[in-house]
Amino acid sequence: MLSTQRMFKYRLYPTSKQVTIFEKNLSVVCFLYNKLLEARIKAYKNGKKSLHKFDMNNHIVKLKRKHPELKGVHSQVLQNVSDRVDKAYQNFFRRVKERKGKVGFPRFKSFRRYKSITYPQNGHAFINDNKLRLSKIGDVKTILHRPIQGKIKTLTIKRTPTGKWFAVFSCEISVETQKHKFPDNKVGIDVGLENFATLSNDVKIENPRYLIASERRLKILQRRLSKKTKGSASRRNARLNVAKLHELIANQRADFLHKLSRFFVQRYGTIAVEDLNIKNMVRHPYLAKHINDASWGTFFRNLTYKAEEAGCEIAKVSPNKTSITCSQCRTDVPKTLAVRWHRCPNCGLNIHRDLNSAKLILSKADTVGTTEFQACEEGSSSLGAILESSPSAK
Repeated sequence: MLSTQRMFKYRLYPTSKQVTIFEKNLSVVCFLYNKLLEARIKAYKNGKKSLHKFDMNNHIVKLKRKHPELKGVHSQVLQNVSDRVDKAYQNFFRRVKERKGKVGFPRFKSFRRYKSITYPQNGHAFINDNKLRLSKIGDVKTILHRPIQGKIKTLTIKRTPTGKWFAVFSCEISVETQKHKFPDNKVGIDVGLENFATLSNDVKIENPRYLIASERRLKILQRRLSKKTKGSASRRNARLNVAKLHELIANQRADFLHKLSRFFVQRYGTIAVEDLNIKNMVRHPYLAKHINDASWGTFFRNLTYKAEEAGCEIAKVSPNKTSITCSQCRTDVPKTLAVRWHRCPNCGLNIHRDLNSAKLILSKADTVGTTEFQACEEGSSSLGAILESSPSAK
């Protein structure tokens, strides 16, 4: 048994009155966040004293006397705000210690940048399959499209930029590790931009480029937004149209990555990938947008957590020289990014550079086997059917 954490996300359909209460709660906790941050900054400036969560919780009690609107929010939701301020400081100190780029001191938040409230332990309960009871808010209509598993640790109510509301349950569940159906099936994956991924069995997965496909429409909507008067109703509508298109792009990308990662963990017992430092890669002045659009990091995370349940092994290898080393004789063949074909002068291997990298990744993980080529013939058509059935592909 493997104990892990899973998130269960459900769409909420609050009434107009409940939306007003949600917005008011967000405004109150945003105000409290700024007050606690201000108190912590002043305490350090005046007496070199660092306030911790216990001190900030005591400060919340004092603030309740001065600001009665804080009493309209559940007490544990208010205490979670002090936890957020404390985590902001912890992350700041960690970045200072690591000395990597800008450290980013915790800053004050505007109402638009504060998008969620959290119930750490209680204050919520399901009445039935379509009603979620929230303390000091009421019964909110909920679409419970799948049952919640495990022990509920926290509940977060989120507002999206498009005005949608979601309930996100963080649950601790016990996952029984299964034996994979095809333990001998092995594959190496080389991610890229020309193709999203090239497999060691010469299967290429096309890069959907969702952002690039919607870029023309996005440019038009952003131009319209820039011409609107600030604070006007037309500007709010224009901002909403831009947010809706960004949400569509994100949903298309998530749909593609979830289905693709599910396909791999079901078909292959061992998957070899590169341990890429994507944060450094997105600093490229010309390729950053395309790398972010491909979202390799999300793909690797999806593979990792789904492999835990499927009994699949993920082997991460060093990306050092995977693009220039020959997969057959290990001779270094230097080439620029523009050279798309690998021609080895030593052994005569003549294949696409991405296929060569995928084969090298698999051999680096010591998982080379004959079954991977059989799995290719069985899985290539299934992969096409999966991606073609995706709404995002259509």
